[in-house]
Amino acid sequence: MNKKWQIYETNELEIERISKKYNINELLSTILVNREIKEKDIETFLMPTRNNFHNPFLMPDMEIAVDRILKAIENKEKIIIYGDYDVDGITSITVLKSFLEDRGMKVDQYIPNRLEEGYGLNKPAIEQIAKEEYNLMITVDCGISAIEEIEYTNSLGIEVIVTDHHEVGESLPKALAVVDAKRKDNQYPCRDLAGVGVAFKLIQAIGIKMGLEEKEYLKYLDIVCIGTISDIVPLVDENRVITKLGLKLVEQTRNMGLKSLLMSSGYQNIDSNSISFGIAPRINASGRMGHAYEALRLFLSKDIYEVNELTKKLNEYNTIRQEKEKSIYQDAVEQIEKNRLYEKGAIVVSGENWHHGVIGIVSSKITDLYFKPSILLCNEEDMARGSGRSIPGFDLHEALMKCQNTIEKFGGHAMAIGITVRKDKIKEFSKEFEKVVKDAQIDDIIPIINIDAKITLNEINKEIVESLKQLEPFGEGNKMPIFAFKNLKIDSIRALSEGKHIKMTLKDGNNIINSIGFNLGHLANEYKIGDKIDVVGNLEINTFNGVDNLQINIKDIMKSI
Repeated sequence: MNKKWQIYETNELEIERISKKYNINELLSTILVNREIKEKDIETFLMPTRNNFHNPFLMPDMEIAVDRILKAIENKEKIIIYGDYDVDGITSITVLKSFLEDRGMKVDQYIPNRLEEGYGLNKPAIEQIAKEEYNLMITVDCGISAIEEIEYTNSLGIEVIVTDHHEVGESLPKALAVVDAKRKDNQYPCRDLAGVGVAFKLIQAIGIKMGLEEKEYLKYLDIVCIGTISDIVPLVDENRVITKLGLKLVEQTRNMGLKSLLMSSGYQNIDSNSISFGIAPRINASGRMGHAYEALRLFLSKDIYEVNELTKKLNEYNTIRQEKEKSIYQDAVEQIEKNRLYEKGAIVVSGENWHHGVIGIVSSKITDLYFKPSILLCNEEDMARGSGRSIPGFDLHEALMKCQNTIEKFGGHAMAIGITVRKDKIKEFSKEFEKVVKDAQIDDIIPIINIDAKITLNEINKEIVESLKQLEPFGEGNKMPIFAFKNLKIDSIRALSEGKHIKMTLKDGNNIINSIGFNLGHLANEYKIGDKIDVVGNLEINTFNGVDNLQINIKDIMKSI
């Protein structure tokens, strides 16, 4: 598939000035300038400190929430935290429960079962909470859209504090306090905190009000960092402060569960990559399989034997998740290829016995593979429940708003949705959805690769590549830098892993560099030794047998003009 390479227009004078002022190399300066990091924010961006946290009392209703919790602490009231089953929800519960229990409170928690209850508050759960006579319920990573459920909770005599980070609807729930930086009346500088980020601001505010030492809430930054990176929120502003400082704590974490999970993941370096691909999938797998409480127990446990047992279980759930994901993916691709669904503007496929806890991941892979919006549906009796993922430039949620005649219910946002369709209406829905997609002229959307700089091989060395680590942690809103290299000569080329990947050595004059292109193995037959090519990719240091070598992790290739 053709991709558009888009290179930033550089301001050479500004790059040179920033380089000299902050004593950084020009490549690092180029990236900061091109990504429009304001000069007043550069120092905080590169070296944030605990002084860079915003005042938590700027968040809506924070004062009300803190005062009510302090009253509960004083009166030894029964508190329950209602959370979510993903990494963000589980880390949110961990942080708030641990902090309050350190203040002498007995705090319980409720996590809905993904497979039986779905996301968010539900009335049967609320009724159970009421029977157990809780005085106060604090939601984390959920609650902002639970208008009816919170009214019902109020009617049963339970006061509610909502802490959430999701978008606000037309009206707020009638809770005692609604702490969400996405409220229309919000004055808080960072709107994009994860759910665990909001929970952290709550314990920070309680700590300040109680006159506690900073370490009493900062010590949880390792867990806050895990939830923030895993929830794919933009890693800028306060999220960057949380993750940059938090990763330092993760390296020396005292949380036995986190330490055990890190060791079992096999990652040597502690960075955003090891969290995203080592830790997050294992915690999410427990929720996807309906065992979220075991992930929570892992973070809360102080018993090494229990920790080891729970780590083993989370790894097993992750293995099962991978197997189910692989099976569904193969089934979906087979349907797509057999019925030539890739010729349509969007892909809709359904299957029997698909596990709806993992189809969102598979939908994402299908969308990446074909660069088309995809919706995968699990057939269950007379209903089909599923998930969808979109491509940049196409609002999937808005598209489904035009297909409501054939949909039972759906929710989500522009890039990801959850959906329920009657089995006997799947074909009708597919046709209606395809028409909406066609009207949107989706075939005109071309994937864009944003390139931070065009450089030559003689401009880079190990020291310069090492300096790029100052930009970490990488993630949403702060992607790993991508560079363009022009007119390189192929010195060697071969396919790896049964044709899945491509490996080359590339030459520019006397300079030579290794390169690897994951999932680009099909290109091995299109190029040969001696060809001149342009490549875009990340720069990295590959260590093999104790020897460090520079390497380009290729994202795209084209013949030089």
